[in-house]
Amino acid sequence: MIKQPSFKQDLTLVARGMMMGGADIIPGVSGGTVALIVGIYNRLVTAISHFDVTLINHVRKMEWAAAARHIDLRFLAALGFGIASGILLLASATHHLLHHHLQPTFAVFFGLILASSVLVGRMVDRWSASTIACAAVGAIAAFLLVGVTLLRNPPDSNWYVFFCGLIAICAMILPGISGAFILLILGEYDHITGLLRDVKNGDFSFESITTIAVFCCGCAMGLIGFSKALRWLLARYTPQTMAVLCGFMAGSLRKIWPFKVDHTPNVQEFKLKVLENRWPAEFDTDVILAFGLIVVAAAFVFMADWLATRRESNENGNASPASE
Repeated sequence: MIKQPSFKQDLTLVARGMMMGGADIIPGVSGGTVALIVGIYNRLVTAISHFDVTLINHVRKMEWAAAARHIDLRFLAALGFGIASGILLLASATHHLLHHHLQPTFAVFFGLILASSVLVGRMVDRWSASTIACAAVGAIAAFLLVGVTLLRNPPDSNWYVFFCGLIAICAMILPGISGAFILLILGEYDHITGLLRDVKNGDFSFESITTIAVFCCGCAMGLIGFSKALRWLLARYTPQTMAVLCGFMAGSLRKIWPFKVDHTPNVQEFKLKVLENRWPAEFDTDVILAFGLIVVAAAFVFMADWLATRRESNENGNASPASE
């Protein structure tokens, strides 16, 4: 008999979703990174990739229970609720931290992602020339991507909006790259968020609704298609895929390096600021605090992983003796 998930497990998923939602607000941090940190990455990719023909057949035959099991609906519902709650509840706090405590905030996330990239590296069964090359390619790609100059005059067409949704949504399940940052690079962040804000305020037109619908279609196709490709890669080329993800996370650290120079002090919207990395000129109290937070955040990740491994080991040990 299949053991049904408990309410406690649902609450745990909601909490993990809140962490993902809160991270999505931070420029340079993706929900996929947090999904890897909290140990639900493979399950998330698998659930999303199951939006397929089999699901359509279940729905067509009105086999609702089978359809729900196929897409792991309870998991997605709890996680989705947590993500939405995280975005809504943590948006104001994150906004305050980014504007008034940028250095320590980025230091914490830098430590979290740095330690997590090490843990992902441990998931590679055996490091070889191919996996090292994959990790290097991932790191270089992410490092260059987060430093790309923003596109100022994007094409004005729904096909481009569709393309932006197709590409940006992949960041939801790709560790290291933020979807909002991809939209910034492609020059559509202000356009899309502005339309969403207008709709929220009741100020919209047929054209704006059409544009949002086109963007959502691009997001849906990109999310389902990319999740299927990623699931296939994880199943057949696990070491190489995990090595690339490890590289992506390491390369993306460029974006959240805590010590920066703000070249746009008059810009209020944080995502539109131009920040340049620097090395601390002197090791004052703030710099020492930032490095201390990096160490503490990294230690937290390693401790959480150790506790989870120990608990799993104890559970397996208790369940291993078979009754004769």
